[in-house]
Amino acid sequence: MKLQMKLRNKVQFLLVFVSAVIYLIAIGYISINARQDSYRDSKNLIDSRVSKYARQIEGQMNRNMAVTRTLALSLSNYEAMPREEWFDLINSMYEDVFPEYPDMYNLWDSWELSVIDTSWGRPHGRIVNEHFREQGIMKEKQSRRSLEGDNKLYKQIKNQNKEVIIPPYFDLFAEGKSERKLMTSLVVPINKESGRFVGVVGVDITMDRFQEMLNNIEIENMKRARAFLLSHEGKYAAHPDTSYLDEKIRKNPTAREEFDIYNKFGEGRPFSIIHKGQKAQKNYVSYAPVRIGRTNQPWYLAISVPVSSIMEEADRDFVISLIVGFIGLIILGVVIYYITRSITNPIERITEVLKQMAQGKIDKKMKLSVNTGDEIEEMAHALNTSIDGLTSKNEFAGHLSKGELDYEYKLLSNEDHLGKSLLDMRDSLKKAREEQEKQRIEEQKRQWTNEGLNRFADILRQNNNDPHKLSDEVIKNLVYYLEANQGGIFLVNDEDENDKHLELYSAFAYDRKKYFEKRIDFGHGLIGTCAIEKQPMYMEDIPQDYIEITSGLGDANPDCLLIVPMKLEEELHGIIEIASFNRFEQYQIDFVSKVAESIASTISSVKVNMKTQRLLEQSEQQSQELSAQEEEMRQNMEELKATQEENARQKAEMEHLVNAFHNSNYVVEYDTDEKITDINEKYLNLIGLKREEVIGTHHTYKMQLTEEQEKAYKQFWDDLRAGKVKKDTSRIQVNGQTHLLAETYTPIMDDDGNVEKILKIAFNTSEFNL
Repeated sequence: MKLQMKLRNKVQFLLVFVSAVIYLIAIGYISINARQDSYRDSKNLIDSRVSKYARQIEGQMNRNMAVTRTLALSLSNYEAMPREEWFDLINSMYEDVFPEYPDMYNLWDSWELSVIDTSWGRPHGRIVNEHFREQGIMKEKQSRRSLEGDNKLYKQIKNQNKEVIIPPYFDLFAEGKSERKLMTSLVVPINKESGRFVGVVGVDITMDRFQEMLNNIEIENMKRARAFLLSHEGKYAAHPDTSYLDEKIRKNPTAREEFDIYNKFGEGRPFSIIHKGQKAQKNYVSYAPVRIGRTNQPWYLAISVPVSSIMEEADRDFVISLIVGFIGLIILGVVIYYITRSITNPIERITEVLKQMAQGKIDKKMKLSVNTGDEIEEMAHALNTSIDGLTSKNEFAGHLSKGELDYEYKLLSNEDHLGKSLLDMRDSLKKAREEQEKQRIEEQKRQWTNEGLNRFADILRQNNNDPHKLSDEVIKNLVYYLEANQGGIFLVNDEDENDKHLELYSAFAYDRKKYFEKRIDFGHGLIGTCAIEKQPMYMEDIPQDYIEITSGLGDANPDCLLIVPMKLEEELHGIIEIASFNRFEQYQIDFVSKVAESIASTISSVKVNMKTQRLLEQSEQQSQELSAQEEEMRQNMEELKATQEENARQKAEMEHLVNAFHNSNYVVEYDTDEKITDINEKYLNLIGLKREEVIGTHHTYKMQLTEEQEKAYKQFWDDLRAGKVKKDTSRIQVNGQTHLLAETYTPIMDDDGNVEKILKIAFNTSEFNL
């Protein structure tokens, strides 16, 4: 006989019957596995708690590391101002930062003397600035350290040249302070753009707050749990028992023979082990890494719970599960009856909607109206909320795809992860757009500067013979390129050393070249001041009467003025003055400074060319005079012939004189490269060397010169090559005897008037001393 029942009754019967069978089967399985499951859950709870607190510690330490990194990045621009002003700025920055971070014990920076002080000649030595708290009072001091060599810790930081966290120590950097605390230091290097190490910025933080945090860590139903913090070297940085502080953890705290906990620390991943404690007590210990900045040296937070404590919880949970399960089985039969009546219809409707959503269909018309007052209604309400949320997300994504990044979206709740991801994506797109726009503007500035430099390089190359024409072309194109109104070029007139001044060579205003003369003495007015200081000057809102060239249309005068010196290797060649209605941006000022340097180089070359041209003209005039003298010389040939016999006699006499000269003086000949080409026997006998050992050696052979002596020596030979006679004295020692030589260096010219060689004649003044 077939049993006829409604669907609701079938469901009720089947649910009750199946639940009872499953319960009876499961009770046996639960009795075997419940303790293990509870033990595993307890371990998972411990693992999650240690990970949570590790993230909190990591966040606090990375907050300090971020401040340190920001300060190091700011201090890398130290070359923008003098050292004294820069140190004052550093102290001002620290005074602003230090009060905002009460957990900072000491904020300090260290600068390599070999980088910031050009007179410092040793590879070690540094200046240290410190801001620290002492008994609640903020103090500061500056000191010099490592003058005799870097200590081991600082040398390691210097060689690594990256972010470092120092293992826990007791007040390592707090020299002279009265408080003694366990602390660590976060250190970030200061580098130039080239990557060269300049120094470091560091912050010393105490372990007090972490000690307090660990003392307050609790885990539900595990009252005997305790936590401790380890550095990457395995030192205790925080521990309920303070006697462990600054001590190292045992290499193998387990019962396994080949276990090494330091290898685990090196892997940088979470792990858990069973510690073998006192009296064979076993503790479950979970370790979670605390990753600090970019150090690749994670610390570890550990929570230790006795295994017996965990198993007590597991046993209690097992008994409770049996009781609850038995009661639940009784209640289940009653509840199923009522539930099945209200489940079937709404579930079918919800299933249909879910199928449509699974196919990607989203529409507000899919929303359900269920008023059962139970979980089914909540499911329907949650489904309707999901439909609303997905619809709004779909609409928001559509606006983002159109580039409408300012479109607002309201999160459904704090747990709306998809909405948060969409907002993050919008913010990332905004940031990318802003960065792209910023890069575009910077690229335009670079392109504008490069095109301008190429353009003016062509102008300077095409007009390097006439300073007036060069000045006209440069100022005209410079005014046009900067979209200014007028400008002028003043060149240094140094023909009279007693009347050195600036002379206006070219003026351009309102699309026309202006013709008028103007003289400015050094130190007079803005241009004269710029000539003295040799630094660019930029002014806004200049007086209306400053501009001498006005518009014929009656327009107002420009109110922005840029004055830039044209200097080459600190030698001033002129001044550029440009006036405009528009403000000059910094990149434009830098561009004009670069152009001014190129102009100065060209002006210097033009002056040299003009001087050479004048010398050539004088040479031609002298050549004509020599031609006129040729006839006179021809007429004198007969007289010369008559005197040849006399000259022959005098030549023989001169040879005797030359021999006598060489016998009484020390004579050396040098080529223009400062190398010996000839030397007389008297000099060779004095120094005790052979001719082949001396010929070809340099004038500075076996001489050690200081930097100042090298500069004087170079100028000495430059004067000789220029045709000037120079005198000098030298002291030599031969066989323990000192000889003081008075030397005269005479340039010997060839037929073209060029220095062919240098003749040195010396006599030994020591021979005249009594």
